[in-house]
Amino acid sequence: MKTTIITRKKRLMITLISVLFIGALYNANAFFQETANQDYEQYKGEVLDSETNKPLVFASLALEGSNISTITNTEGEFSLKVPENIAQGNVSITFLGYKNRSIPLAQFKKEDNKIMMEVSVVQLSEINLSIPKDARNLVQETLEKKGENYFEDPTVMTAFYRETIKKRRKNVSLSEAVVNIYKAPYTSVRRDAVQMYKARKSTDYSKLDTVALKLQGGPFNALFVDLMKYPEYIFTDRSIDDYIFSFDRSIQVNDQLIYVINFNQRDDIADPLYKGQLFIDADNKILTSAIYSLNITDKEEASKLFVRKKPKNARVWPTEVAYRVDYREKNGRWHYSYSNVLLEFKVNWDKRLFNSVYSMTCEMAVTDWEKNLTSNFPKSKERIKSSIILSDEALGFADPDFWGEYNIIEPEKSIESAIKKIQRQLRRTQSKSGAAAP
Repeated sequence: MKTTIITRKKRLMITLISVLFIGALYNANAFFQETANQDYEQYKGEVLDSETNKPLVFASLALEGSNISTITNTEGEFSLKVPENIAQGNVSITFLGYKNRSIPLAQFKKEDNKIMMEVSVVQLSEINLSIPKDARNLVQETLEKKGENYFEDPTVMTAFYRETIKKRRKNVSLSEAVVNIYKAPYTSVRRDAVQMYKARKSTDYSKLDTVALKLQGGPFNALFVDLMKYPEYIFTDRSIDDYIFSFDRSIQVNDQLIYVINFNQRDDIADPLYKGQLFIDADNKILTSAIYSLNITDKEEASKLFVRKKPKNARVWPTEVAYRVDYREKNGRWHYSYSNVLLEFKVNWDKRLFNSVYSMTCEMAVTDWEKNLTSNFPKSKERIKSSIILSDEALGFADPDFWGEYNIIEPEKSIESAIKKIQRQLRRTQSKSGAAAP
C-alpha cells in the first residue's frame, strides 16, 4: 500500500512558488497567429435532460462509422467539427443513465442545436436477479478481462487537454493543448507516450496573491486516471484488499445492464486511499465509467501527496481531490475516452485573517483515433515528460481559429470571457508597442 501512495506522489503534484513572472503574458514572442484550414463544418449546441432541461455534463457525441467525437462541457454545451466531405451519417449521443440517441447529421444546424435526452428507467422485471454475491470478485474479474474487452492493438489518439486554475470563482490561469497519445495495448506493461501538437496558455498573476500555482504532469494527470490501463494507482493485487466493495444499484445504458459498485477504504486503514463508484457492464464485465475521490481527512498526510513547494509563511492542504474516467466502445472493443481531475486547496497565511481558496481542474477528451499499424512510438526527445508543467511550455492565447479542424471541449462561459479579456489585453499591448515604434 505504501508503494501505491509513493507512486501517486511522484505522479501528481502541485507546485507553489513565488511569483517571478509578472508581465510574461504580454511578451510579444508569446503571441502567434495561425491560419486554419477551413475544410470542416462546425456544429454547436446543448445536450439537455428532456424533463428538467438540466444540462448534461460530459455527454458524448460521436459521428457513427468514424472515430470523430467530442464531449459536452460543464454547461452541457458542445462543438462538433466534421470534415466537409462528410455530408451524410448519424451522430450518436450517449450519457450514463439515459437512452442513447442517433440523429442524422443533415438535421444539425450550425448553431443552437438542442438535443433532449430521456432517462433510461430500469424495470424490476428487466433486472438480472442473479447479481453476483461478491462485489469485490466482480471488480477483480473486470480488471482481469481487460485483454478481452479493451483495445489490443497499439493506437494513436488525438486528444484535447485543458487545465484551469481558479482563485475562488475567478480564472487566473488557462492552458490548453492538442496532443497525440501513443496508446499501448491494455495488456501491455508499456506506458503510453504523449506528443504535443499545439498548446496555448495565459496566466493573470495579479490575481494570485504572492504565489503562483502550477500543475505538474499536464496531460499525464488525466491520462493516468485510465483505471483499466493503470490499475496500480488504486487497485493492485495487494491494495484491493484495503477496500470494501458493495452493490449500489443497477442502471440501463443502451439496452445493457450496468452494475454500480461502491468502494471505500477499510476503517482500519489510516493512509489516504479512495472511495467512489464503478460502473460495470453486467454481462461482459466491462468498466464503462468510474467516479471517485481521495480520502483527505488527514490534512497533513494529504498535503504531502500533492504539495512539493510552498512559501514558509503558508500552510497548504487539499480540501477536495476528485477523479472521473469514461470509456467508449467501437466494434466490440472499449477504449479510454475522457477523464478529469479536480483539486481544491486552501492556503492559510500567517498573520492574515482570511484563507485563499484555489481550485485546479484538468480534463482530456479523445476526439479521434486510428490503429498504430507500425507500432512506432515517438523518440524520447519528441515526447513530453510526465513532469511537464504545461503553463511553462505553452505559448500565449491567439486567434479563435487556433485549433482549426480539431475538436475541442467547448469553453465554459467564464473561460470564454477570460479568453476574450486576454485577447483585448494583447491587442492593446500590441497597439501601444506599434505606436511607440520609430
